[in-house]
Amino acid sequence: MKESIVAIIFAGGKSSRMGKDKALLPFGRYHTLTEFQHHKLSTLFQKVYISAKENKFDFDCRVIEDTYKESSPLVGIISIFETLNAEEIFILSVDAPFVNRDTIEKLLIHNVHDRDAIVVQSPSGVQPLCGLYKKSILPLAYAQLEKNNHRLGDLLHLANTLFVKFDEDRPFTNLNHPKEYQEALKNFGTS
Repeated sequence: MKESIVAIIFAGGKSSRMGKDKALLPFGRYHTLTEFQHHKLSTLFQKVYISAKENKFDFDCRVIEDTYKESSPLVGIISIFETLNAEEIFILSVDAPFVNRDTIEKLLIHNVHDRDAIVVQSPSGVQPLCGLYKKSILPLAYAQLEKNNHRLGDLLHLANTLFVKFDEDRPFTNLNHPKEYQEALKNFGTS
């Protein structure tokens, strides 16, 4: 992968539908879903960080804590660019374990300099937590935060975004409910 791209795992959600913090659920041969995602991205990127409200992880990792009281992926993006000296970041949600190397590479081959973001669009819609974000999106992100509009879809439609079409939804399945988590464990042969 490009050395200049920093990978970020978004693991700060409330997990209300799961009933417990999904970032800390065991997955595969790893103690947590976060550690699973961290290992996967570490094979593709030189620098991998976790975006969260606090460092709640029991493995060796670098955490970027949100610098605002609000809790949203928008706040995470702003906090990351305020913390890191990075021009572009690849974002992946902690609860999307089926996003693999091929998916990431297919997305990143579309990386062009004149875009603020390059994001997956699957048949079910835009997948804002699987994409490449450039620092050039920051002024728009601040403006959305000022309006208290935390929807990444709105930010991406205001920005100069390239939506990369994928034919399947399955790679972007999020583990929001216990049933989805159990299905994912079966698919990875870990139940």
